[in-house]
Amino acid sequence: MAATIDNSNAVQATKRKHLGIPEAVFVEDVDSFMKQPGNETADAALRKLDEQYQKYKYMELNLSQKKLSPLLSLVRRLKNQIPQITQTLEILRHMQKKKETTEPMETHFLLADNVYCKASVPPTDKVCLWLGANVMLEYDIDEAQALLEKNLTTASRNLETLEEDLDFLRDQFTTTEIMSEGSLASSFLPAFS
Repeated sequence: MAATIDNSNAVQATKRKHLGIPEAVFVEDVDSFMKQPGNETADAALRKLDEQYQKYKYMELNLSQKKLSPLLSLVRRLKNQIPQITQTLEILRHMQKKKETTEPMETHFLLADNVYCKASVPPTDKVCLWLGANVMLEYDIDEAQALLEKNLTTASRNLETLEEDLDFLRDQFTTTEIMSEGSLASSFLPAFS
């Protein structure tokens, strides 16, 4: 995931931005890296890398704390929401099959936390979907199924994007850590002796 110094600007322009997090640069050629502006001395280059490392460390810290991380809470919410949508879609498909019959469907529904009630549901073309914020709307079964399938697709795509962004941040953190503590620092050791 880390870019090398030799990448062209065109390639970098086509890469997807991850939460506005800058991509860490992996230095393959120390000599050309040291010729860049701001890298006049080994101290200056190491200070720059350490500053970048501290920024990634700060971002990681913010992402790891619940109260400071709306991203992680969003990931958790999406991970809970996707199975609920899937389960509701399964129920709708079952109701779709049963609507042609005349016999009622026996089921249990959630009345309160861990409290279920037995119900007999007659065949119907309509369902009510709880949309949240104390809003419930009635839909035809086909409309409800289309809405839930769209919501499932959107939630899955959002979860995948968020997880990619979090992985990207971890990769940038690791790349910067390696560069500041490992290979680049050891390349400067002869300059200090």
